[in-house]
Amino acid sequence: MSAVFAIDLTDAETFPSRRTEAWKYSDLKRWLRAAPEPSGTAAVGPPGPFYDLGGEAIVFANGRAVGVTDFIASGEQTLRLRYISEAVGTGHTAGARVSARAGAKLLLLETHEGAGSAYVAHNTLELDVAAGAEVTRVVLVEEPEDAISIAEAHVKVEAGGVYRQTIVTTGAKLQRIETRITHYAQGAQVQADGLYLLNGSRHTDLTSVVRHVEHNGATSQLIKGVARDTARGVFQGKIVVERGADGTDARMGHHALIASERAEIDAKPELIIYADDVQCAHGNTVGTLDESALFYMQQRGIPAEEARALLTQAFLIEVIDRIEHEGAREVAREWLTARL
Repeated sequence: MSAVFAIDLTDAETFPSRRTEAWKYSDLKRWLRAAPEPSGTAAVGPPGPFYDLGGEAIVFANGRAVGVTDFIASGEQTLRLRYISEAVGTGHTAGARVSARAGAKLLLLETHEGAGSAYVAHNTLELDVAAGAEVTRVVLVEEPEDAISIAEAHVKVEAGGVYRQTIVTTGAKLQRIETRITHYAQGAQVQADGLYLLNGSRHTDLTSVVRHVEHNGATSQLIKGVARDTARGVFQGKIVVERGADGTDARMGHHALIASERAEIDAKPELIIYADDVQCAHGNTVGTLDESALFYMQQRGIPAEEARALLTQAFLIEVIDRIEHEGAREVAREWLTARL
């Protein structure tokens, strides 16, 4: 993957196409040839899915901040970060900055809440995890089937920090959720998980780059996905172990199910290693639902669609089960189950 592609919704010249290697599966220029008109104001509406877990909030509605855009965590805190889109045929950009001080324990609950139609959203997050801090980020993304959305997170994890991430999404017309992590290791741990559940003609692209720049760091990544109908799922994961990052332990896995003849999965897992004495591995599988299990369940009176939903849930739920925070895990589980 190349360097970060700086997208500016007001300048169509910055929209990447499939000729850009990192965007070859998600051709933004194909669907967005001109800069969209700016979105108007939008109401915040009902509380997001994480509301009952409390905490502070950063809220954007059609790119406009409703209150603060920066947050600094100290001690044990919860932050709900909401990107709300309620627009028709227009575009908007929002950016938040979150920092966890040394020793802080932050639960970051992020939602991308889409209404309206055919909008373009570009949301960004700058996240700093200080030495010895711990951040758990859980992201739920639901947008209209005709929307275009790009979400970027740039994460810096200092020595001894802990960063856990789980993204759950149902896609859009073209959707890309990109995470770039600079891993200063020296005991720091990163978990970068995600899942996608796609139907119709939806498209999602989960792209991540984790750079280990110091020694003795660990990264674990599990991505699972299901594509139905004519949907397309993309996973691009890259772990780079720089010179001097000896003792790195990095594991990456992507596993997907194709649930129809016209659905598509594109996967590009990469390990780039410049250091010695490392333990790194990646795995990738793409298959279909177990027909014998489907037959077995139907023989016991379970309707075919319900059987498929149960098997799909059983396949995906491993990612949800890795969310350490019980409250966030249960919200994510209910959110996913409702969309099966």
